[in-house]
Amino acid sequence: MRLYHKIASGAMALALGCVAMTSCTDEIKFGNAFIEKAPGGTVTIDTVFNSAEYTKQFLTAIYSLQYYGLPYRNEDSHNNANVPHSQCDWNSKLDALTDCYHQHFSGSAAYNQYYVGSLTSASQPLISYTGDLVWKAVREAWTLIENVDNVSGLSDAEKASMAAQAKCLIASRYFDLFSVYGGLPIIDHTFTGTESSFEVPRASIEKTVNFMVKLLDEAIPNLRWAWDGNSSDTDATNTGRWTAAGAMALKAKILLIAASPLYNADRPYYDGTSQAETDSLVWYGDFQQSRWERALQACQAFMDANAANGNYYQLWTTDASNPTCDNYRQAYRKGYIAQESHEVIHATRVATIFGTQSTYRWWNFVGGSGPFRASYGPTQEYVDMFPWSDGTPFDWDKDMEAGLINGKKQSDGSYNFEGKLFYENKVLRGGIVQKKASRDPRLYENAIVNGMNVTLDWTTGTSTGNVYELWVGGAHEGTDAAQYDADGNVTITEKDVTRFPSGYGTIKYWLGEEYHRQYMHWVYLSYDEMLLMYAEALAQCGRLSDAITQIDKVRARVGLGGIASCNPKLDLRNNKANLIEEILRERACELGMSNNRYYDMIRYKRTDWMTKQLHGLLTFRLMKNSSGKLVRVFRAYIGDDKTAGVAQPSQFEFERFELQNIRRILWGLDSNDLEVRKWLLFPFPLTEINKGYGLVQNPGW
Repeated sequence: MRLYHKIASGAMALALGCVAMTSCTDEIKFGNAFIEKAPGGTVTIDTVFNSAEYTKQFLTAIYSLQYYGLPYRNEDSHNNANVPHSQCDWNSKLDALTDCYHQHFSGSAAYNQYYVGSLTSASQPLISYTGDLVWKAVREAWTLIENVDNVSGLSDAEKASMAAQAKCLIASRYFDLFSVYGGLPIIDHTFTGTESSFEVPRASIEKTVNFMVKLLDEAIPNLRWAWDGNSSDTDATNTGRWTAAGAMALKAKILLIAASPLYNADRPYYDGTSQAETDSLVWYGDFQQSRWERALQACQAFMDANAANGNYYQLWTTDASNPTCDNYRQAYRKGYIAQESHEVIHATRVATIFGTQSTYRWWNFVGGSGPFRASYGPTQEYVDMFPWSDGTPFDWDKDMEAGLINGKKQSDGSYNFEGKLFYENKVLRGGIVQKKASRDPRLYENAIVNGMNVTLDWTTGTSTGNVYELWVGGAHEGTDAAQYDADGNVTITEKDVTRFPSGYGTIKYWLGEEYHRQYMHWVYLSYDEMLLMYAEALAQCGRLSDAITQIDKVRARVGLGGIASCNPKLDLRNNKANLIEEILRERACELGMSNNRYYDMIRYKRTDWMTKQLHGLLTFRLMKNSSGKLVRVFRAYIGDDKTAGVAQPSQFEFERFELQNIRRILWGLDSNDLEVRKWLLFPFPLTEINKGYGLVQNPGW
């Protein structure tokens, strides 16, 4: 979208951050100077809101303060108050704290704060209460709401729309903190700057939720359903603005999280003695089924409104007449990344175009020139969540015994090496390998695996080029995960700042030339997420068959069979607990690298995900020696072997290994231990608590 790029060149871009709100300040400041603004600016409120154009640019500048989920800035954001803490590539994504990814970069926050357990109330969590410009966005949005009616040159409808967008921006920024901190101080207006002190106590979960929902409910009637391009004022330059669809989807997500066991339970998640618990700042104080009903109503309202608007939002699907893994992958990929995708309900961007500015660090640090600081190694646990290509579940132990991974075990203890962990390989005449993907197509879009083609053509949806050599000694893996000696002995390495330390590679949001010179967006809300939220709310309200219908819509897009028929032993039409577990797994497969696995972990209080040992994968290339015996070969195929006409590798041996660089401090602990449970919510900064405006610390911190 062009909207965010305008902030880099607009006349007000530099001035908007220093609009003089008052002529004086107070020493007590909340977060980013609370709502009042420090002196020193030269542009006044009268200047900004005396011009329709300046007012529009003011709103655009607030959009630039939204949460953007991919780290893209380098070291300059460490101590730069104008750069969001979460956007620095040293500070890690929430995904690195889940069981899906493990970050090996020793300079990252995940590695040196969370994995080793050194995070305190003096640290900045991955989403910072003070460092992510949340309160600046809130301040600027309320300033617009309170002044937009005075702007000449704007119609009443334009004014109402701009105020509605500002309310969505406030609600979304509140959600970004609510989802990881709990109840928050309620700021519902700007401050004069003449206050001698601030009394804005931390609000309860109920009040925080109702505050966000009220803002969205007020905004929805004054917003377009979508910026659909059907008229001159709804063209692509406005894509990315808040819409009625976005507001309704965010409302549903807020209510879904609020209804989840973290906040909606018979007992608090910690020990029940802290002020945050007794004052209902980190839970409602009880369990009420009506909260799930409220979330379901919000999901249903979105679906009804979407149907009334011609089902504008829908899954990107492939041609049913050509059901290949590549085409399913292409549909899944375009659904989340294509500029024109109707699957994206709301996305955020930065004023950076891939391929033209080196500040877009995600590209280089995931799979470009490196160093690979953003190489979030997918774990074996994550890869195991993806079913077989027909939709039947994958189970490492059972499938290993059945010969589906390394082949069937022979009487001498060896294997026939005809497994199909990622691909079924058939060697044709001349050494040409004909392969067929054997797993859920989404796996290949969430993790780079051995044997996967380097390129998926953006236009044709066909895999081409060399394959990723992720065996030990392979052209791509090398010794990232393990090293070897002349005798064939293997030692685990899990090297720092390498691309494949877990034996897998990051691929989500890492794309090739097909995305050259495009504005890289990060999906904040999407239609596939809405379908799975709807399914979850239906299941939690006892409508299991209806929930399965929604899940199957998501699975069908990538050619998977129905979830109930593929899992007959789970009795999903009658067993609610099993169905919820499958929905959480399905969300991990569908919504990779989107923060949602982290949200699921904490809102369902899945401390068992926090404490389990995670694994990587060692892959070994096998070749016959002079005696006709299959042995491990620690060399690349690309290069001398390929040039010499050696048959393309098609036989491999796979071994799981325990991730150990670095071992997370929670691994192996009792999942019910208070030292584990405290990690369900982030700590508020001690400096803010000491300001005395009413902030209360989360339990255990």
